[in-house]
Amino acid sequence: MDKMAAAKPFYMKPWFWVLIVLVVLALWLWGTYNSIITASINIDNKWAQVQTQYQRRFDLIPRLYNATKSYAQFEESLLTQITQLRTQWAAAPTPEQKIQVANQWDSAISRLLLVFENYPQLKTVEPLRALQDELSGTENRIAVARMDYNNAVRDYNRAIKLFPANLIAGMFGFTEKSYFQAAPGAEEAPGVPSTLG
Repeated sequence: MDKMAAAKPFYMKPWFWVLIVLVVLALWLWGTYNSIITASINIDNKWAQVQTQYQRRFDLIPRLYNATKSYAQFEESLLTQITQLRTQWAAAPTPEQKIQVANQWDSAISRLLLVFENYPQLKTVEPLRALQDELSGTENRIAVARMDYNNAVRDYNRAIKLFPANLIAGMFGFTEKSYFQAAPGAEEAPGVPSTLG
C-alpha cells in the first residue's frame, strides 16, 4: 500500500498543483502589468501627437498674424498674448499644465479668426487665404489628436480601475491620467473685440 501511495503520478501530488497556481498567478500578474504599461505608452504616444499639432499651430499663428496685420488693425495685446502663450507652452512640464495653456490659446485663436470675419477683404488675399486654410486644417488635426488622446486616457483609466487589475495598478503605483478638457465657457462663441468692431 505504501508503494502505491509513493507511486502516484506527479500531477496528483499537492506540490504540483501549488506550482500550477503560482505559475498561473505569475502569468496573470505579468500580463496585467504589461497591458497597463502598454496603455500608458499609448497615452504618451497620443500626447506626442497632440503636442505635434499644437506646435504646428504655434508655428502657423505668428505667420498668419504677421501677414494679416498689414491689412487690418490688430490689438497689440493679441500678439503679446500669442507670444506669451507660446513661451508658456514650451515651459510647461506636465500635460495638465500644457492643457491649461492650450485652452488659453484657443481663446486667442478665436479672436484672431474674428478678424477674418470682420475684414472680408482679407479673404481675397491669396497668401492669407492659404494660411487660413492651413490653420483650419491644423484645428481639425488638433481636434482629432485630442479625441485620440482622451480615448487612450479612458482606456488606461478603465484598465487601472477594474478589478482585479486595480490590485496590480495599486501595487505598482499606476495613477489615473487627466483628460484633455475644454476650458470653461468654450461652448460659447467668442465676442467681437471692441477694437475690431
